[in-house]
Formats: sequence, C-alpha cells, structure tokens
Amino acid sequence: MANALNILLIEDDAIEVMKFNRVLSNLEINHKIIEANNGEEALEVLKDRSIIPDIIVLDLNMPKLNGIEFLRILKDDPVLKYIPSIVLTTSSNHSDLLECYKIGIAGYLIKPLKYDDYLVRIKKLIEYWSTNELIEQ
Repeated sequence: MANALNILLIEDDAIEVMKFNRVLSNLEINHKIIEANNGEEALEVLKDRSIIPDIIVLDLNMPKLNGIEFLRILKDDPVLKYIPSIVLTTSSNHSDLLECYKIGIAGYLIKPLKYDDYLVRIKKLIEYWSTNELIEQ
C-alpha cells in the first residue's frame, strides 16, 4: 500500500518547482511538499525536528550552498543522515555522480528535457518511495 510522503524539495529554479508540483498534483495520493530554494534554506527547515521529511529531492547547482555541500552537512547529522536523498539535476558530470554516491545518496536522476519523460521519471520515483519499507517504518 502506498503512503503519502513528506517531501523536501530543494530547487532554486521556479519552473522546475512548478513542474515537480504539477506531476505530484496528478498522482492519486496527496503528498506534502516542503520547498527550499537552496541548501541553506533546507537546513533551516530541517532544524525544526518536528518536520522530518520522508525523502529529500534536491538539485546540485544552487546558490549559497550547493547540493553536494548540503549533502555533506546532512550526512554528518546523526538523525538526518538516514533520510533518503535523491539528486534531481541537469548535471551528467560523472565526478558529481560519484561524489554524491560516496556521500550516501539514495538515487541520482538527470532531468530529462521533454516534459513527458520528466513526468515518467518523477512518477516512478514517488511511487517507489511511497511503497518503500524504510518509509513505512
């Protein structure tokens, strides 16, 4: 059975945020999305331990604190390090991919150019995590 997710979306591009929200609004389950424009904002959101997201979806290329810097801080936290973090980025740079997996991400998706492809990827991502045993615990 699928669960509604609390999703922390860390993305500085307003169009990308709208696309993500649009995909989720078309799903049968009403997932809650908490938005942050960059890594610094996301850390502020995560300071409030009453709101711990089920998953984090983040971009790498952001101002102030980029995705990799954010992930390093997140994975150093004894409580927050267990939140599955999925990178959703335009970067196909192999060194970015390797660095993210070394840090401990749960997945790495490259944003497709065509909306239909984006829709399929995000839908699969959300369907997987909404039925994952880790989240059900």
